[in-house]
Amino acid sequence: MSQETTPENHEQTKTVNAIPLKTAQKWAKRWSQQEGNYNKHHELHAFLIPKIDLLEVLREDVDAVRAYIGINDEGVEKLMIVGTKYDPATKIYVDMITVATENDSNVADDIYDFTSPCPPDCDPSSPMLT
Repeated sequence: MSQETTPENHEQTKTVNAIPLKTAQKWAKRWSQQEGNYNKHHELHAFLIPKIDLLEVLREDVDAVRAYIGINDEGVEKLMIVGTKYDPATKIYVDMITVATENDSNVADDIYDFTSPCPPDCDPSSPMLT
């Protein structure tokens, strides 16, 4: 589903950096199983999030955004971004995930990820990395 994006094409109508729900669930489960102890990721400082991911999730008319942590098939930490809507009856921000059926591969599951972990994608001069 991913494709190269540039500032010139940030207004396209096709979702760019969405991943299927099943992939997101697998990554999140892998994070929980392999890294149940949060401190095991002492090398992980941050995530670089492409502008297109933020624009696409905000275009969904969200009330807030939730981020889930996972590990992809290559063992790289990932931050998966999901839009949410506030439900005043339950006082819960509900994830806005459209689940695609196996017969409809053109429907995105509204889970965005093209993040990259820091390291290696860091600003070595950042005061946040002291």
